[in-house]
Amino acid sequence: MLINIMAGLITAALLAAGGLVLRHRTHLGLLRTTLTSGRLRVSVAALLRIKDDDGYVLIHHPFRPGVYGPPGGVVKYTDEARGALDAVGFVEQRPAGRELTMRRDLRGFVPARHGIGFLRWYDRCAGRESGPECLRRELREELSEAGHPELAPLAGKLRFELIRSVVDGPRPTPGKQHRTMRSFEVYDPILDSPEAVELRRRMLELAHDAAETEIVLARVADIEDGRREQFLISPQSAFLLSTRRIHEDLPALR
Repeated sequence: MLINIMAGLITAALLAAGGLVLRHRTHLGLLRTTLTSGRLRVSVAALLRIKDDDGYVLIHHPFRPGVYGPPGGVVKYTDEARGALDAVGFVEQRPAGRELTMRRDLRGFVPARHGIGFLRWYDRCAGRESGPECLRRELREELSEAGHPELAPLAGKLRFELIRSVVDGPRPTPGKQHRTMRSFEVYDPILDSPEAVELRRRMLELAHDAAETEIVLARVADIEDGRREQFLISPQSAFLLSTRRIHEDLPALR
């Protein structure tokens, strides 16, 4: 009888483990990380793909001189999320000098064992911006920072189509003990309004202008190389092309 009980317990444990692996089969690296101690750096962002043949519009990062990346940025959470984020141990990361602009960004740390819990909460879409809400906010900010505030109002009513979602990592963090996991949603603009058509036209016009230094057009080969002439291209730009990362991260802001 004891042997039968033990066999039953072992079978139940194996079935539970198999079920866990099956449910998270696309995040096996994250599943392994949950079995470790320490912290996991997490961030979630929405990226906008504005494409012209094999060229993609990139915007200069104001806090990273000489670096260009897709329009978009980190999703923000709301007051409603505070309890759920506390439950997974989320602590915001705000680089010095950007405490106000990065307030409520979903960028920070959770205990490694709560990585899957953090993604589950995010996938419920409660207590945070949606991807389109994030893009509309970020576009208004980025266009103004790029010296084209006249275009910012065009972003207010844009609609978007989700192209792909990518969970990148967990990956080792150079020079740090923790690992890093990023989640990206990539969108195309829906050209169903005069404002959407005009914004796309103007951004492509600027990107093709050799005298424009804040908004540029990067070809597929540029993104694959990680460089356009003397400028660097951020690694997340590769997700405009596919779900495959090409280059390692740039050093984190401090």
